[in-house]
Amino acid sequence: MAAGFDLLAPHYRWMEWLLAGRKLQRCRTAFLGQLPQPRRTLLLGEGNGRFLAELLRRHPRTKFTCVDSSLRMLECLRIRLARLNLDTAAGEFVHADALDWSPPADRHDLIVSHFFLDCFRPDQLARLVPALARSAVPDARWLLADFCEPPVGWTRWRARAILWSMYLFFRAAARLPAARLTAPDDLLRHAGFALVERRSFDWGLLHSDLWSNAGNNSHKTAC
Repeated sequence: MAAGFDLLAPHYRWMEWLLAGRKLQRCRTAFLGQLPQPRRTLLLGEGNGRFLAELLRRHPRTKFTCVDSSLRMLECLRIRLARLNLDTAAGEFVHADALDWSPPADRHDLIVSHFFLDCFRPDQLARLVPALARSAVPDARWLLADFCEPPVGWTRWRARAILWSMYLFFRAAARLPAARLTAPDDLLRHAGFALVERRSFDWGLLHSDLWSNAGNNSHKTAC
């Protein structure tokens, strides 16, 4: 998968703009204004750094760790932050496969996995989500933006067609392990997180989540 995303990295920004405009970025930043000051942030598959740039604008003192299997994506991320004159002295850039990387336990009060968990098969998610959850301190937040299949109606069939095309492309271009979308909700709940709020976009194709491990919160909306 890393080799595939290395090839896509220089083109990822214009591809996203052409296919989705600002929709994905709106999902990424939907809950950014509701976060308390994060002390340590873990970002998985941050890509070219569009979310991280906004995070650092709002919370320049946060210490962050970016983990990505694509070295070219990390390079694009560094270039974007440098062009925006954002301070990355408190940042760590880890070139690693998240499935093989072991995050330190009880360290992060913010975990960010935007458009990342959809890359993995169910068996891989069953390993990955608990490992990431163990890196969270009590009262941590988890931001997650991803695709979704609405339950009924024409929006469901629209989403199925888009998701089928998307997985077909990324499996060929980036050797994506997953062949279909797997919702991580049950794994997150089992790991001690509760859905605080979910916002849907683009007729239910996209959603943005705010999760927390601070008690048993009930979610406000559902996909």
